[in-house]
Amino acid sequence: MKDLSKYNLLGLVLLFAGCGTATLQEQHYQGGALGTSYAITTYSETPEDLRPAIDSVFRVLNQSLSTYQADSDISRINAGDSTVQVDQMFREVLEASKEVFEATDGYFDPTVGTLVDAWGFGPGQALIMDSTRVDSLLLYVGLEKVSLGPDGRIRKTVPGIRLDFNAIAKGYAIDRLAAMLDAHGVPNYLVEVGGEVRTRGGHPLKGQPWRVGIDDPQVTEGRRIKQIVNLEDRSMASSGNYRKFRVDPGTGEKFVHTIDPHTGFTRNARVLATSVIAPTCMLADAYATAFMAMELEASQALLASDPELEGYIIYLDDAGQPAEYMTAGFRERVQDLGITP
Repeated sequence: MKDLSKYNLLGLVLLFAGCGTATLQEQHYQGGALGTSYAITTYSETPEDLRPAIDSVFRVLNQSLSTYQADSDISRINAGDSTVQVDQMFREVLEASKEVFEATDGYFDPTVGTLVDAWGFGPGQALIMDSTRVDSLLLYVGLEKVSLGPDGRIRKTVPGIRLDFNAIAKGYAIDRLAAMLDAHGVPNYLVEVGGEVRTRGGHPLKGQPWRVGIDDPQVTEGRRIKQIVNLEDRSMASSGNYRKFRVDPGTGEKFVHTIDPHTGFTRNARVLATSVIAPTCMLADAYATAFMAMELEASQALLASDPELEGYIIYLDDAGQPAEYMTAGFRERVQDLGITP
């Protein structure tokens, strides 16, 4: 599973700014939050300073969901504090996580953090991993072992289970920022946090949708755009294994950062990168993560069964050559770069 520092495919957001108008004013906000960076571009006839509201969104999100903040609700719950009554944000993220957990047959699982640490991809101590160690750690994996009681308190069937919403938190943060912008009456905006994106309206000065770049996963140094996607009132998130991996200094074996929650082992799967378009960035974020761990055919079947999801998957075929799968709805949004989808 990915964490807040995952290397996704949305490194470049193309805004194509045009000449100014007398009615619409452009505003930009940038900064650091949730262990990554954010950038927000808005167009409005009556702009206001939204910096305090943006900071407030990140502040309350951190208090609820940040595993990097010792006194946050999730950190206290992970430490065994059973008195914490979670807020509405925590409820929404947990409910969405359970929805995607069930839809993906458990391949999206926010309890996999213990294994992520053990394999050397998280803040915890890396361990020497073998089948016996993996089996013992799998006891602490499984979102079905976690529930929310009517009193707003988290219940675990195994006390040592830890929750980590890093694979969905950036997407949810974007959704909360979008809700704040909607409440302030901003008609056109693009919100990006750590590469994940949500848009409202289009680019008003160009009269076209917002355009967002997807990186080529086979470029390991620097960046090259693989696709440009037109987004209007939609969200997109991406995930990839192509830059985040660990090499065992003794054996030279390469371990990718995606963990299979069923087996407990890292995956050297043929899927290189995924991008998902969805109505909310929270769902796009979660599904992009899950598709990295799932078999390609299972991801294709899920995308075909859910009309609200569109996907783009870059993978290696049976001959080890790069290939692509793209849903029809995703293909309709791709800007022509002279590349055949």
